[in-house]
Amino acid sequence: MKTHSTNYFNTFIETAPDTKVVKGTVPPPKGNKTIAERQYELIASAPYQYTSDDIIFQVYAERKDLMPDEYPAARTVFFSRGQACLRASPLAKNYGYGIHSNSEGKVALYGMETDEYQKFVKDDNTKKVQAMKSSK
Repeated sequence: MKTHSTNYFNTFIETAPDTKVVKGTVPPPKGNKTIAERQYELIASAPYQYTSDDIIFQVYAERKDLMPDEYPAARTVFFSRGQACLRASPLAKNYGYGIHSNSEGKVALYGMETDEYQKFVKDDNTKKVQAMKSSK
């Protein structure tokens, strides 16, 4: 079974060009946890601890109420099909966060107002990609 990955390496996902915010904003609670809330909690609480694949699968597993012992088999099936990468994350599209993937593919968030965000944008040794636009 072919495995698809969403991981980037030495790459910075810049905020979407049509984002309406001017700084990194914590996704507000809305009853049931949104994808944005779940992604934010995972990445912000443990910068450079998880890969994009880890984040995307964990959010999927939580939303499907999977038990931890179901994770290995479910992850294999989940990544047997292509999945949207963090360029489609609401954090980069709507909440003003750039997402940096280091040389190991581990990710961290940087608000667009921060010096670190600007450093990644200007760094010629880091590949840059933009988050997907929120609207067409």
